[in-house]
Amino acid sequence: MLASGLRRAVQECGASSVHVTFATAQDMDLLCTKDFAHRIDIQYHFINPGYANYNEFLQALSSRKRKNLRKERARASADIIIERLSGDELKPKHWDAFYRFYLDTGARKWGQPYLNREFFEEIHARMSQDILLVLAKAEGAWIAGALNFIGGNALYGRYWGCTVQRPGLHFELCYHQAVEAAIERKLARVEAGAQGEHKIARGYVPIKTHSAHWFADTGLHDAVSTYLKHERDMVEQDVITLDALTPFRKDASGLSLPLKGE
Repeated sequence: MLASGLRRAVQECGASSVHVTFATAQDMDLLCTKDFAHRIDIQYHFINPGYANYNEFLQALSSRKRKNLRKERARASADIIIERLSGDELKPKHWDAFYRFYLDTGARKWGQPYLNREFFEEIHARMSQDILLVLAKAEGAWIAGALNFIGGNALYGRYWGCTVQRPGLHFELCYHQAVEAAIERKLARVEAGAQGEHKIARGYVPIKTHSAHWFADTGLHDAVSTYLKHERDMVEQDVITLDALTPFRKDASGLSLPLKGE
C-alpha cells in the first residue's frame, strides 16, 4: 500500500519522481514489483565483530598493512593532542573551533556552507550525548576536527575540517579515531559514507547500499531503469574487486573477521 501510495502521491502533487534510500532487501523486493528502479551503490564501513580493544583489531590485519597503519598514525599525531569529546565534555569553545573548520572545508570545496553556528548550538542542546567530536590541538590551538553522530549501534562520520594541513591528519581524525571509539564503545560499525577507496587500507570494507526510484515520465523512467541495470552489474564487480584489497589477514583463523559486501 505504501509503495503504491508513493506513486500516486507523485502524480497527485505534480512531482517528477520519488526515491526510497537505504532500502532493506525486503523493501527492494516489494518496490521492484511496483516498477521502482533498483540502484546499488557502495559505502565504506568499519565492521566491529567484537574486538576487545584496538590492538586486537590490528592483529586481524596483515603484517605489512599493520605496520603501515601504525606509521601513518604516528606521523599524523606527532606533536599534537587529540581529544574525543561527548556529552557534558562539549563546550562552546569546542563548537567555535569546529565551526571554523566546517567553514574552511566549504570554502575550499567552492561550495556554500549550509549549516550556521546556531545549528551546532541546537544539536548540542538536544543530543550532545549522541555526538562524538574529535579535535586536534597543536601549540595550544585547535587545528582540526571531525564530527560524528552516535545512533543505535553505529557511529556515523559526517563533517571534517582543518586550518592547518598535516600529512595523514584527515585519516587520523576521521577514520582511525572513529575505529578506536567504536571498539571502546562496543559499537557494531562505523559508517564513513560513500566515496574513497583509500578507506579500505584503514580497515573499512565496501558495503552495498540499495535505493529505489520511480519517475512520472515514462520515457525518463525507462531510460534510468536501463542505465541502473548496467550500473548494478558494474557495482557488483567493483565490490568483488574491492573486497580483495582489504587489509585483513587471509589466514586469521579463530578471529571473527568482518563480513564484507552486504
